[in-house]
Amino acid sequence: MSKTLTWVLRHGSQAEGLAMRPDGYVRVDDLLKIPKMHEVDLEKIQDMVKKDAKGRFHLKSETADGNEVWWIRANQGHSMKEVKLELQPVQSVSDIPTGIAVHGTTREAWQIIREQGLSKMARNHIHLAQGVPGSGVISMRQSSQILVYVDVQKALDAGIKFSLSSNGVVLTEGDERGFLSPEYFARVETVKGDALPGWDHTPAIPRTQAKQSKKKAGKAKEVTAVTDESSGVA
Repeated sequence: MSKTLTWVLRHGSQAEGLAMRPDGYVRVDDLLKIPKMHEVDLEKIQDMVKKDAKGRFHLKSETADGNEVWWIRANQGHSMKEVKLELQPVQSVSDIPTGIAVHGTTREAWQIIREQGLSKMARNHIHLAQGVPGSGVISMRQSSQILVYVDVQKALDAGIKFSLSSNGVVLTEGDERGFLSPEYFARVETVKGDALPGWDHTPAIPRTQAKQSKKKAGKAKEVTAVTDESSGVA
């Protein structure tokens, strides 16, 4: 059911006839009325959000005309251009709590990425994680085979903009084509830590670094809880 919820909130609200606010929220009452969610109630939604280890959703309540109204949104990953999330601008690599921005992908996809760069494809942003699986932060899919570390500061200096989502995912729209060129790749290695020939520009990235900044990477007072199509961030 979480996959269905993710699809509806990131891509399918219009197809399902749901009204979505510019900040990406939809009313839970409206969400529960669509056929795809007929077996779900508010309590199940709350439990789903609370237990979602990837931090994909944000659930909150507001008061309207004296009545409590629940709203939910996906924290990132939208393909709908009209959605404008509340993102934290990254002015320097030091604004990223772990200092890491890495994209996980497959060997097959890497053959294209190494030539063209990372692409946002149908999404609004390219998604980068603040660490690898097991590092204590929201990361890429376990099926990732290749890790592409991005030199965020070099890209920033070249005019590429970055931001942080509310659940700590590093986002960028890339260049005017929607790509992040290979010239901004700091290092590329296998998930076992072996650098790919020609892509070992920087020393190995400390994989324990992200653990030290886990609390910084995800702050939320309300109930909070990334899927990159090429296995980047789920």
